[in-house]
Amino acid sequence: MHNLLADPKDNIIVKSSAKNALRISLGVSFISLALKVSGFWITSSTTALSDAAESIIHVLAVSFVYYGLLLSTKPADDKHLYGHERVEFLSVGIEGAVITLAGITIIYQSIENYLYGHELKELMSGVYLVGGAGLINLALGNYLLKVGRREENMMVISNAKHTLTDVWTSAGAVITLLIIKFTNYIILDSIVAIGLAFYIMYEAFKLLKYSIDGLMDSRDPSVDNAIRKELENELPGSMIDVHNLRHRTTGNTTWIEFHAVFRENVNLEKAHDDATLLEKRLINAVQGDVIVTIHLEPEGHHEDVHDTLKDADQDRPLQDFI
Repeated sequence: MHNLLADPKDNIIVKSSAKNALRISLGVSFISLALKVSGFWITSSTTALSDAAESIIHVLAVSFVYYGLLLSTKPADDKHLYGHERVEFLSVGIEGAVITLAGITIIYQSIENYLYGHELKELMSGVYLVGGAGLINLALGNYLLKVGRREENMMVISNAKHTLTDVWTSAGAVITLLIIKFTNYIILDSIVAIGLAFYIMYEAFKLLKYSIDGLMDSRDPSVDNAIRKELENELPGSMIDVHNLRHRTTGNTTWIEFHAVFRENVNLEKAHDDATLLEKRLINAVQGDVIVTIHLEPEGHHEDVHDTLKDADQDRPLQDFI
């Protein structure tokens, strides 16, 4: 087994940038929330409430995401031998879940207001407050998206998308309040609120899908393509074939495993040197940190080489895990 990682100093810089971005996001989210709650308080609008409710969930979500990022940067320890990066998938999943909860809450409140009616007031004040919050989130979301894509950090990217989703809900709220102001078409308040709820729930579904795919170690197509492309090139020295490839990406780290077949009678030192050369090529081919585990095999039929394993005490055959 050989472990070769990218420069740890680069990783520290990446994590630091992500932390700063999420700190800024958390602070600005409280300001945006205060503006939206004020807008709802003044207008009593369900649409404004839907926007404020989404921001409440956003504050809770970014708090958890920030904690998840702090935890993911911790190195491996005696209890977590593979590190803590998988918490990224849990963080993104919880953010998606709470966004869904916000959507359901908004739909319920909108239907209740439609059935029993409600009175709106001070609509222009609500427009200024909600619109101001939307402009703040627009700037914040673009900043987070830029940092997240540059650092290839899905936690920051998911937070950016959630923030930009908030912008759309704010825009919808502002337009709705303006229409109601000049037409007195109050039912529009409930209709638009429900539409916004379904929109944010759709965004939540995409976050949940990413989370489930990560927790289930689903294959990353871009990573898989980079690995296979490198293995299709000429193999180093005495290595003649590779098989049983497996890989998974958790956070910023990709784990690669496969069997490598070497020419008959090659000595261990030569085989090790050739395997190390291939490791380096794979590390350079895949973005982020890479850990490569290579199982060395002599030339020959695969089943014959592993004949000793046939009577091993195991319920499922090795092939089930390849």
